[in-house]
Amino acid sequence: MHPPVAPLLPAEMTAGRLLLAATPLGQPGDASRRLVTALRTADIVAAEDTRRVRQLAQSLEVKPAGKVTSFFDQNEATRVPALVEAIRSGATVLVVSDAGMPLINDPGYRLVSACVDAGLPVSCLPGPSAVTTALAVSGLPSDRFCFEGFPPRKSTARVAWFQALTTEQRTCVFFESPRRLPDTLRDAAAALGGDRRVVVCRELTKIHEEVKRGTLAELAEWAADGVLGEITVVLAGAVPSADLDTLVADVNDRVAAGARVKDACAAVVSENPGAPSKRDLYDAVLRSRD
Repeated sequence: MHPPVAPLLPAEMTAGRLLLAATPLGQPGDASRRLVTALRTADIVAAEDTRRVRQLAQSLEVKPAGKVTSFFDQNEATRVPALVEAIRSGATVLVVSDAGMPLINDPGYRLVSACVDAGLPVSCLPGPSAVTTALAVSGLPSDRFCFEGFPPRKSTARVAWFQALTTEQRTCVFFESPRRLPDTLRDAAAALGGDRRVVVCRELTKIHEEVKRGTLAELAEWAADGVLGEITVVLAGAVPSADLDTLVADVNDRVAAGARVKDACAAVVSENPGAPSKRDLYDAVLRSRD
């Protein structure tokens, strides 16, 4: 049985509006009442995959009254002008992705930006997100985190991508295709060390949901035989290898030996995973001299 229809908030009934709505990751029962209402009443439903949104609507026993149009990465730029004009003319445009929140590594940014520039109302119907769901079940620190989208497809670029995260102390969430996951975990281990903790979430909220926890080396071995399904990876942040006072002392020793402060800071940061940024260390060195 689908959720009962919820009345839209007064702001959502204003003529001419862009609505961004989160859709279930796998269980139709996770759909909000407001999503059901929006699917039923929107003048235009801009969907990443029109077949998927029609299947969702059918499972929720709702029939979209408006036009359902495709809205994906390859056609987003060409669709934006007409959708903006429709909103300007009084239409409610509902944007949905295949699963989760639109714009989070899915289409929608260009349209939102264009509506903001045009002074048109933009609202969001919150709901499921693979990013926060994976973070919640990971068991890794969730007070500070970053989302990095998809890693590069090629190994050389991917290793460099992970190397840029060497000193990142926040928990990092990213997506990956099941086909590339084994290589990605191996490259992450090469760049960050095989003992870095990681959690691979597969098919979140679906029948075959699986959450694998371990080190990069362990999960690279686990994934080597192949993995299926939608993948979200949660990577532990770097653990500082030395406290700030020790790092400042190291910089001052190098400066006393003839190095420039800026160069000494860069060297110390590169040699200490989890160290603060070069600028933060530089500022700390200057403060130590006051």
